[in-house]
Amino acid sequence: MFAIDGKVALITGAGQGIGARLAARLAEQGATVAVNDLRPERARAVADELNGRGLSALAAPADITDRSAIDAMVADIASRAGAVDILVNNAGIPASGVRLTPFVESDPGDWEATVRINVFGVMHCCQAVLPAMLAKGWGRIITISSDSGRTGEARMADYAAAKAAGASLMRSLAKELGASGITCNSVALGTIVTPEMGASEALEKHARRYPTRRLGRPDDVAAAVVWLASEHAGWTTGQTIPVNGGYTTV
Repeated sequence: MFAIDGKVALITGAGQGIGARLAARLAEQGATVAVNDLRPERARAVADELNGRGLSALAAPADITDRSAIDAMVADIASRAGAVDILVNNAGIPASGVRLTPFVESDPGDWEATVRINVFGVMHCCQAVLPAMLAKGWGRIITISSDSGRTGEARMADYAAAKAAGASLMRSLAKELGASGITCNSVALGTIVTPEMGASEALEKHARRYPTRRLGRPDDVAAAVVWLASEHAGWTTGQTIPVNGGYTTV
């Protein structure tokens, strides 16, 4: 139903977890996926696994905070598979990796990595792929955000602010690029459990805070991303789609 045959999709931070599942689902829908990760071995492992299943994938390792590296990566993808049609900005510092610091005790050094990856990384990738999308008159940009960016989060001001910035960038680009056939949206996540996290009593307790009584799974995220990447979402742009098990309802 949501086939994207013939499209080239770049997924950042796709060497594991949510990103790896996004790469798989987009490939299953017919896209050639470029698997980006900071670690080349992880990018290659995911690409090899997808190719082994008869899908179309290539490894595209690069540091998203390095603009020259991103430009070179996008040019390499174009030479091997074609210009990027779909960009999924998935790479970022996860909430679990953020040091919980009262705002009044934080300093710019505490914010630097979070902003560099979650804001400037998104900016670099968007700017690198947009010329080709504009030339084609078609494109999809999807940024993985967080409920923290929608509602705020105590002791995580840097993370919440950076995720809000990514979502706001999508809204601004949607207005700027809407007449060019390019849609720009974000997906705001609640807590997503990946295979790397395993099971724990703390996670089970946290799940009870959700109306669904379970935490999210990578496939929950992938379902929203596949729809936004498809022709069916061609009139949906500038939106932040919550995928959060009902944790927030506004």
